[in-house]
Amino acid sequence: MIQRFIELGEGYSDIYELVELARTNSHRVHRLLVLKTTKNNREVLSPVVVLKPAGEGNLQPLYISREGIPAKEPSVQRQELFEALSNEIETPIIPIEVKPSSEFNEVDLYFNYIIGILRLNNLIPPLQ
Repeated sequence: MIQRFIELGEGYSDIYELVELARTNSHRVHRLLVLKTTKNNREVLSPVVVLKPAGEGNLQPLYISREGIPAKEPSVQRQELFEALSNEIETPIIPIEVKPSSEFNEVDLYFNYIIGILRLNNLIPPLQ
């Protein structure tokens, strides 16, 4: 199985898109994750929706809004949207502490690092 990150942006509209994507594919949601990190002396969150492969496909998509939510923003509306999604589709959010993407020379290396963490913790299936 191939796991691949599909990155959305970091704004409000991107979080709405991520939530709607999970909502309309609720039958395919495998996991909801929140990656926690500190970037530029600021705590940020990356919500991730992990879907099951489509049909006979061998691709497991992981939709992410990379470091798109400040952990201590005045309005926690984006966090609340993701939590409401979790309640609606009855899938718990799994928090994971990770390094910031800025510590990697390329975004693909960061995503490989995250995939390794997820596989080691049995949150996504192993490479087959």
